[in-house]
Formats: sequence, C-alpha cells, structure tokens
Amino acid sequence: MPLSKSRDYYSIGEVLELLRPEFPDVSISKLRFLESEALVAPERTPSGYRKFFTKDVDRLRYILALQRDQFLPLKVIRARLESGEDLEGNRDVEVETLAARTDTAGAPPASPRASVATTRSSSVDLTGAQLTRAELKRAAGLSDDGLAALEDFGLLRAPHEDDAYNEDDLIVAKAAGGFFRHGLEARHLRMYRQFADREATFYGQIVSPLAHRRDPESRTRAYETLQELVELSRRMREGMLRSSLRNLP
Repeated sequence: MPLSKSRDYYSIGEVLELLRPEFPDVSISKLRFLESEALVAPERTPSGYRKFFTKDVDRLRYILALQRDQFLPLKVIRARLESGEDLEGNRDVEVETLAARTDTAGAPPASPRASVATTRSSSVDLTGAQLTRAELKRAAGLSDDGLAALEDFGLLRAPHEDDAYNEDDLIVAKAAGGFFRHGLEARHLRMYRQFADREATFYGQIVSPLAHRRDPESRTRAYETLQELVELSRRMREGMLRSSLRNLP
C-alpha cells in the first residue's frame, strides 16, 4: 500500500519499489518512457506529481512481463492493450514461454531466470531504459575498474555527457559480470564485440534495401526480418556451441 495513509495512490518511487522484486532492471526512466509512449497514463496531482493506482501498477507489470518474457515490441503490446486483452490472463506468461523454448532449444533451462538471461539478448527492440554510470554498476554488480575495462576493450561504449546507458548495455554488463565471477577478464570477451559487429554489418546489408525505403510497410518488414535473423543467429550459435562442447573430455 502507499507509504502515506492519507492517499490511495502510489508515487512513481513507490511503484518502482513494488515492481523491482519481479523486474530488477526497471527504473524511473523506464516508467517515464512507457508513459511517454502512452502505454500507461497516470493521473496527476495539482502540483504535477504522478498518481499511480492499482490498475496502473497491474498494467505496468503486464507490459514489463511481455517485454521480458516474449520480447514483444511496444507497438504489439500497445495493440494488445487497446484490444482489451485481459491482464490477469497473462500471469502464466513465463511458464508458456519456457514451454515454447523447450520445443526450439531441445532441453529446458535450469530456471526461468536462466531462460530469460539466455534469450533476452536476441531482442533488438530498445525499450528506452536510461541508466547512469552508478545505476549500471549497481544493477550489474560491477566495480569501477570492471566497468572501465569493458569500455576500454570496446564491449561497452561510454555514453556522451548528455547521454545514458541503455537496456542493451545493461544486458552486456550483467553478462560480463557473470564472466568475471568465473575468473575471466574484459580482454577475454573482446571476441563477442567482434562477432556482434560482423553480424550487424552482415544483417545491415540484408535489410538495407527495405530499411531505406520511406513507406512504413517496408520499414516494418525490415524490422521483422532483422528480428528473425537475430533469432536464427542465436539458435545457430547455441547449436554449434553445444555440438563443440560434446567433444570436451
């Protein structure tokens, strides 16, 4: 419930605390972005402060779950919301997503969290998260030296003065933190940047004819093609890695 008993709504900070146990990466910037995209419309106090009611929190939880578990772009989520899709009917979205991944990957991951961490990187739809340097370090569990090393070796690009780290930066930082805990260093991870840059250039050549057209339909097709290519790449890498690991003693 709200911290103050004199009101029946939540502040944006209270909403953040409600959502973080289930969505650790959520930030005030992310909530503001979802509002700017008209996916949630909190009321305002006379002083201009946001007023989130229970229905608003449920709506945010639904949106964040679809992004995390099904990697849906915002336009698809908006269409679902506008169609009046039942929010309560999607509480089991993670279970359904795990079942689908079992069919395509061959074996289920160890846990829902592991599944999310494995496949989330396939999303190329930026969701507007903005993190300061301190927020990124805290969320990814990195030290100053660790983050600096990732930037020095090109795994992360330090934002400009008026810019911020985004959600993809957080994914990279968290994965790097996991590698660090196994004794690896940033220099050992440079190959991932090289692989990613090569793939990005390759895919760019494929979708460029569509992406440079001005009609919305072509741009949509370019985006969908890019999403499919990224997913196919993920499956290819995973299958080939599993095959190579079978030969280890």
